[in-house]
Amino acid sequence: MKISQAHSLVQEMTNWRRHLHQYPETAFEEILTQEFVAARLKEFGLEVYEGLAKTGIVATLRNGEGGAIALRADMDALDMVEQSNVPHCSRHDGKMHGCGHDGHMAMLLGAAKYLSENKETFSGTVHFVFQPAEENQGGGRVMVEEGLFEKFPADAVFGMHNWPELPAGTMAMKPGPLMAACDAMEVRIKGVGCHGAMPHLGIDPVVVASELVLALQTISSRVVNPQDAVVVSITQINGGHTWNVIPQEVVLRGTIRSFDTGVQAKLEETINRITKGVCLTHGASYELDYIAGYPATVNDASQTEVAKRAALKVVGQNHVITDPTPSMGAEDFAYMLQAKPGCYVWLGTGGIPGGCLLHNPGFDFNDDVLHIGASYWVSLVEEILG
Repeated sequence: MKISQAHSLVQEMTNWRRHLHQYPETAFEEILTQEFVAARLKEFGLEVYEGLAKTGIVATLRNGEGGAIALRADMDALDMVEQSNVPHCSRHDGKMHGCGHDGHMAMLLGAAKYLSENKETFSGTVHFVFQPAEENQGGGRVMVEEGLFEKFPADAVFGMHNWPELPAGTMAMKPGPLMAACDAMEVRIKGVGCHGAMPHLGIDPVVVASELVLALQTISSRVVNPQDAVVVSITQINGGHTWNVIPQEVVLRGTIRSFDTGVQAKLEETINRITKGVCLTHGASYELDYIAGYPATVNDASQTEVAKRAALKVVGQNHVITDPTPSMGAEDFAYMLQAKPGCYVWLGTGGIPGGCLLHNPGFDFNDDVLHIGASYWVSLVEEILG
């Protein structure tokens, strides 16, 4: 039975989602969120473990002999001021569920309740993983490092994210990289400050920074293979305090995205080499801080095939996309996929209500797809453990 037929459960998921939306909490501070989610899971009769990665939850549903799988939803919100004007708007100033993690939790809760009441549909063990701190802080990595799969052994792990860019009710997956690796950089360019009217007496770090921004763009166009997707984006330039003084230094910050691990490994050296060359040309010095971030989210081929079969049973052949264009966004579910084979899928939400995309202050999760996501989780359990 599809969860859309269980009207009371659909309404419960909507209520849960809107409650969670009103009380968003950011990385490793998901205290109220943890309490709410854990309480529901205990009501369903699951074994509930709290405290992995500080605010994480793992709830286990066992039904006889068989394999074991893990299903993951993220819990954290963003440091953003909400502008959606929905009745269930954030009540925590400066924080909002702008990425739909409230919907992710509600769908996984819905699947947990349904399966707890219909255990005859599978044989084995399902771990429902509610992960904190997906946004920038790597809660997935922390859960793995703190023994997620040692404490809760699983043969495979699966994740799902809402995707406003896809039509509502579609699902997308593919083997190999689906989300990019994400690194960060800070370059501190040191020149010699002087009067803005006498630039020949100093070394202008603003000019050096300007040239460096352009030079770094040659990495994607001239350094790496054109078939290896790479993005180097300078997102901050900070320097100077007034209009007639050339500053001592300028700070550049930016993000670096890639899919191939070999390419990712070479990017720091390449950025350092280019920065050194530009600075030497002008007689400036520099300090480079390169911060390795999330690895690429790489789906296992066989588990992706399983996920496709599960999705087909829920949304049908015409609504399953098996060749989506990978996103340059990053996702710390990648760490779980490094530890276990699995698959990460996108659930289309159609960019409604409001037509807003992820991380937009007007974003709100599309409740009309809650039953689809929860049904996918159930279908996946039945496909693997049925």
